[in-house]
Amino acid sequence: MKKKIPLQIKILLGMVLGVILGIVAVSFKFDTFVINWIKPWGVIFINLLKVIAVPLIFVSLVKGISSLNDISKLSRIGIKTISLYITTTIVAVSLGLVLVNVIKPGNTFPEAKKQEFREKYAGTIQQKSQTAAEVAKKSPIQFLVDLIPENFFRASTDNSNMLQVIVMAIIFGVAMVMMGNEKTLKMQQLMEETNEVVLKIIDLIMLYAPFGVFALLASILVEFAGGNVSNSFSLLAALGMYSITVILGLAVIVFLFYPLLLKAFTKRNILQFFRAILPAQMLAFSTSSSAATLPVTMEQCENELGLSKEVASFVLPVGATVNMDGTSLYQAVAAVFIAQAFGIDLTLADQASIILTATLASIGSAAVPGAGIIMLVIVLNSIGLPTEGIALIFAVDRILDMFRTVVNVTGDTVVATIMDHFEKKPNLK
Repeated sequence: MKKKIPLQIKILLGMVLGVILGIVAVSFKFDTFVINWIKPWGVIFINLLKVIAVPLIFVSLVKGISSLNDISKLSRIGIKTISLYITTTIVAVSLGLVLVNVIKPGNTFPEAKKQEFREKYAGTIQQKSQTAAEVAKKSPIQFLVDLIPENFFRASTDNSNMLQVIVMAIIFGVAMVMMGNEKTLKMQQLMEETNEVVLKIIDLIMLYAPFGVFALLASILVEFAGGNVSNSFSLLAALGMYSITVILGLAVIVFLFYPLLLKAFTKRNILQFFRAILPAQMLAFSTSSSAATLPVTMEQCENELGLSKEVASFVLPVGATVNMDGTSLYQAVAAVFIAQAFGIDLTLADQASIILTATLASIGSAAVPGAGIIMLVIVLNSIGLPTEGIALIFAVDRILDMFRTVVNVTGDTVVATIMDHFEKKPNLK
């Protein structure tokens, strides 16, 4: 009997081949071919994941909540989940501040490069600043207003409005619980059957995953190099200490903080845990989107980690929107790095403000590529730093976005695993 190749091996092979193609394309000057003929297949893959994200979140949340049969149980799970997410975010931001203050990467940034990046990204910075300024003009509790959509169908057509979809799904599910099982039996069956169809669609999409990540990584490398493979290495060298600081912080979160949480609350085997979520981590790295990765995250948590559906279908969709540990850590490092590069000393009050602002900003951040930059503008404004400093980090932001999305997704699975244990329904393997 022919042995089936595991999904994670196929995805890993696609990633390796994508990197090789990207390097070869830049070296032999056929990068235009990759952009025109290879990249679209990667875009198709991301679109497939995104198009299934909203129906998956809505159906799985309604199904999970309606199966609880008890409003008090729902509120208990909800409070614990949000508390865990906020706690891990605060730890991530604090760790980022400690590392950036110890390593001081901004002190090594060349003046010539500062000016070069200011000029190169001037237009992009202005656009992001305008977006952040619009956010700043709104009420301090505008985020509460933004939770409720004017039109549900309009909200469900935009992945950046995922939080609104989650709120409506919660209201829908709570209403079903209040009506009782007898009146909502047919609706529960419909949600169950629809959920099965959505999961089958995800299975079909995952057959295409190795080709999708191959196309994504090849095109990312080509675009990053800008037609000259040496550009990648020179830019990374100039921003090396900053990148190392961010990646070091992310590594500590994933390989030290999260395992400590799992051991403290669940006693789960750490190696088995990471093996189970590896496909989701690889997709997070390739797509830089927690929302796009969510279908695979849920599938791995239920099928490989053995988490109960009622917990996974509630905790994971909420986490994809409000839990941004990797992004929050990056914002702390980036803000202090920019201050160091401009020779600005931040007080303890300023750094405390970073913790507060980054934590609050992460709650409503869209789970899509690039959302972290807008959040960073808000953080910089909160402590009076020039937003022009973002130009210093744009060159490596796309690469670091891939790493921090892996942390975001891993954090979601850790909290879901802990919550599953709290509910006394773990299915340890």
